[in-house]
Amino acid sequence: MRQLENKVAIVTGGASGIGKAIVELFVKEGAKVVISDLNEVLGKQLAITCGENNATFIKADSSSPEDNKKIVDLAIEKFGALHIAVNNAGIGGAAATVGDYKIEDWKKVIDINLNGVFYGMLYQIPEIEKVGGSIINMASILGQVGFAQSSAYVAAKHGVVGLTKSAGWEYGTKGVRVNAIGPGFISTPLVDNALDKSTLDYLASQHAFQRLGKAEEVAELALWLASDKSSFVTGSYYPVDGGYLAK
Repeated sequence: MRQLENKVAIVTGGASGIGKAIVELFVKEGAKVVISDLNEVLGKQLAITCGENNATFIKADSSSPEDNKKIVDLAIEKFGALHIAVNNAGIGGAAATVGDYKIEDWKKVIDINLNGVFYGMLYQIPEIEKVGGSIINMASILGQVGFAQSSAYVAAKHGVVGLTKSAGWEYGTKGVRVNAIGPGFISTPLVDNALDKSTLDYLASQHAFQRLGKAEEVAELALWLASDKSSFVTGSYYPVDGGYLAK
């Protein structure tokens, strides 16, 4: 039997990169998946590839409380329940030192990367409580350490880890497990297209494996946390970082 047979999942930011890899693996393991993203073209294409009986797409902004409610409502309407939510949508944000960081840039990163996770959980938890299941919040290695010129991103991801720990404790007896994943630098279209080769080589050198991670490697951890195999795991943070945090 497949690990997520008869389960219903939400994956935000699911049209590309890590989110796409999670969607594809969850469908392979038997889940019905609601894919949310701002990229309508890629999102619809992925849903078609997965099959209309296995996946559906909704264009949604993770920083919008209303859109997060619509995502959950669609899962219930289309597939009848909600067992798993992966709050993956996020942005890197502007690069600047703290003293030069523009307020509007700060608010944008916090709205998407931290508030968006809270809004998602706010509407996901009541439905998951009904059937039992798992919430997986996408943090980062930068949810544990600092990084120059990325204060908003670092603050948001630290916040995601704290939010995850609190929710994990609150819902331990209510059938909802809540955990966070901390990817290292992962080779995705967003990263590969945004950075030049010398920067990518430098980032690779900061991992024990001397390479960037693959989206599929993050997806495997998400699958374990979504499945019953992690039944005694909640309120935890799991790096998948090629040894970045070990140095």
